[in-house]
Amino acid sequence: MTTPKQNPMAWKYCGDQIKRWREQAGVTREQLCKAASYDYESVRSMEAGRRKPSHKLLTVADELCNARGMLLGAVEFLAPEKFPSYLQGYTDAEADAIAIHTYAALLIPGLLQTEEYARELIGHACPPMDNETVDARVAGRMQRQEKLTNSPRVLFGFVIYEAALRAKVGSADLMKRQLAHIVAMGSLRNVAIQVLPANRAAYAALTGPIVLLETADHEQLAYVEGHRTGVLHSDPDKVNVLAQRHGMIRMQALSIEESVEFIGEVSEGL
Repeated sequence: MTTPKQNPMAWKYCGDQIKRWREQAGVTREQLCKAASYDYESVRSMEAGRRKPSHKLLTVADELCNARGMLLGAVEFLAPEKFPSYLQGYTDAEADAIAIHTYAALLIPGLLQTEEYARELIGHACPPMDNETVDARVAGRMQRQEKLTNSPRVLFGFVIYEAALRAKVGSADLMKRQLAHIVAMGSLRNVAIQVLPANRAAYAALTGPIVLLETADHEQLAYVEGHRTGVLHSDPDKVNVLAQRHGMIRMQALSIEESVEFIGEVSEGL
């Protein structure tokens, strides 16, 4: 049995506010429909919270009901979340971390993605997202990257499996720019980037991506992600297992200098 999808509480609250202001002002739903150029069922669905109240409806209702900006104040609460719900715990931990070590298996790590690479990925999500959500998710990913340059005392270590470098995302030119960006980020004094070639028998690398974090209180955390799921581990035993795997992967990766040459060779072959 499939659990029905629950609409965000913000939709229901804002829709209810539209209805309350409309009724208080003596405005009928038909009048609001006409002023906003919406059909009756669309407005009724938005007032009931079954459909997200649009910016247009809020603007028209605010003026028509003389709400003086009270309804328009709901706009920011209706904006799409910058991160999927399963990622919320991780992004909070990432923001506070003083050391982040990432192993990426199939895609360029989010912290190293160019905006066009990120948009290509997010824009082709399955099931597809609306443009507003795509824009919000891309903006959120770019915002996370500010930590690389704004916090030079934070240590970043990346190990990228060869498959992630060769997986075509967008055009060949897009990938060339993405690979050049990785090399540029690797020149930062607080960032180390290594490549794990596919011809090395690094079996631990085949089990999937890993992120290790150290908090300001020196607590060790580990994050693993799958299809629409993500788990942030704090249990020492689980973190230790993932740290051992990451350590083995890192030992089998190329050196930083060799990795730069390898990325250049991949780029030339595009």
